[in-house]
Amino acid sequence: MAGHIVNVAGYRFVAIDDRDRLQAVLRSLCTDLGLKGTVLLASEGINFFLAGPQAAIEGFTAYLEQDERFRGIPLKTSYTDYQPFNRMNVRKKNEIISVGLDHINPAAFTGPEIEPRAFKGMLDRGEHVHILDTRNDYELRVGTFDNAIDLNIRTFRAFPEAIARLPDAMKDEPVVMFCTGGIRCEKASAIMLEAGFTNVKQLKGGILGYFEEVGGEHWDGDCFVFDQRVAVNPALEETEVVVCFACREPLSVQEQQSPDYVIGTSCPYCIDRGNMVPITDE
Repeated sequence: MAGHIVNVAGYRFVAIDDRDRLQAVLRSLCTDLGLKGTVLLASEGINFFLAGPQAAIEGFTAYLEQDERFRGIPLKTSYTDYQPFNRMNVRKKNEIISVGLDHINPAAFTGPEIEPRAFKGMLDRGEHVHILDTRNDYELRVGTFDNAIDLNIRTFRAFPEAIARLPDAMKDEPVVMFCTGGIRCEKASAIMLEAGFTNVKQLKGGILGYFEEVGGEHWDGDCFVFDQRVAVNPALEETEVVVCFACREPLSVQEQQSPDYVIGTSCPYCIDRGNMVPITDE
């Protein structure tokens, strides 16, 4: 174990009709346990990324197990020597993954999953498959699968419009989509199926699940994560990627050597001050 702080992330698309009560209970629970991070609650489900001592994490997951809606949520777990979050937030949102399509309901309708080992097997054999990265442009710069399709989107809200520009020939060809932990893909697969794509699968557990199960084969770079670690490698270890304090863009070691990078002031992406768009977790 690389550190004494346990980092966990999990989500589930499931109907939640008691968000006010749940927000109060989870806020109190997490505060009492000394956890930090974020819990998002929407009528479509729950999404959380938390960090704290092992016993505190176990206390949180034990509470979830008491509620049949959240029982057995798969967790992505890693370890650090420090607390990667600054505070504890339990927030209500319209969607746990914002896309602005109220009729999309992944709890009722979504594409099938493909296990990491099965996906790796496809890549090992060189099978014909479109590998679709559903993440944002700054995440792709940090790392992605070999030959993955870049939709060139700044936030997930742009996903529906971006897939409308894909070739019609793709609609009946195999597509495997992926994101960091699986949550965006679950909603993305429903959007793609509605748009007429007939052979769409989502990588189970996302990039982090792939790293955990099969390592880094067919992957180039690191994986951007939405906490103070910034990025992890296929061994799920923190890397030397940092974010610009001015615009929050991730910067590789090479980009950190740029004369445009002045800590707290600018980087190659915001030096002109005309393209500063805050990074979000959407």
